[in-house]
Amino acid sequence: MIPKRNTSASMRDLDLQTLRLFAAVCEHRSIARAAEQEAIVGSAISKRLAQLEDTVGTPLLVRKRRGVIPTPAGETLLEHARTMLASVGQIERDMAAYATGTRGHVRMLVTASVMAESLADDVAAFLQDPAHRDIQVSLEERVSPDVVQGIRDGSASIGICWDAADLSGLAVCGYRHDHLAVVAHASHPVAQRQSVRFADVLDHEFVSMPALSAVQVLLARAAAVEGKMLAHRVLVSNFDAALRVVRANLAISVVPQEVAQPFADIAPVRVIPLSDPWARRRFAICFRSAQMLTPAARLLVDHLARLGAGGPDSGGVAAPQQFDM
Repeated sequence: MIPKRNTSASMRDLDLQTLRLFAAVCEHRSIARAAEQEAIVGSAISKRLAQLEDTVGTPLLVRKRRGVIPTPAGETLLEHARTMLASVGQIERDMAAYATGTRGHVRMLVTASVMAESLADDVAAFLQDPAHRDIQVSLEERVSPDVVQGIRDGSASIGICWDAADLSGLAVCGYRHDHLAVVAHASHPVAQRQSVRFADVLDHEFVSMPALSAVQVLLARAAAVEGKMLAHRVLVSNFDAALRVVRANLAISVVPQEVAQPFADIAPVRVIPLSDPWARRRFAICFRSAQMLTPAARLLVDHLARLGAGGPDSGGVAAPQQFDM
């Protein structure tokens, strides 16, 4: 029976090598196979595991005739150990980047609209600057609420999303705008219009995006104001698929005009801007604080904010502001 200890105090005694060995034993269900993988004798692993169980004050493994299996407490520790080891691995990769001359690795969370419009070109322009040749940028697509949450919990340095998201507590500066438009096959009745109110197309069938996407949330709210619901004919996961469905004349869709127009230039579809005031959207760059940004992230925020403002080089991170929601 393992005696109980002050667990909160003993957690400070955990070391990464022991956690790595514990994870290897759990994955292989065998001390011997883990020892072979880690190039260490099995008795040394057994000793470390015994010390680990003593540290946490509870059994972590059940010894069977043909190996070991984790206890419920062991499964919980294994989950935490994997998270910690993954974080350490990322730290090692980031530090190696500095050691080889790379000045920074900036992680960004962005919405589908931002990714589909100008962001890739804007980031490419940033990276093509010789002064930024030693900076790496990673882009991950998420819906707006997940972008904001990811910045709050430190999953990434910079987020870009629709400015109507709940950005409270974050530093915010402006990025670019877009304009939502109805996209219809050239033979569709709506295609003959120069502009259109959203209320006037609600009787038609739509190609829809996932329910939590920024565009879909906005359209559902606008339809509710009119006392109606969107008639979903096809559900797709991205703008490209939506445009292909429209080209097949199965339904109409609402997508950013900036995304739809290049497609309309080569396909029998028409882009009809929405005249509703809410169809003009602003995007926000968000981050926890200017002080918490790495030098590389500060340079990228400054670059993107300048493009959004359309102003001259300011030489520093754009002054954070809070948009009116």
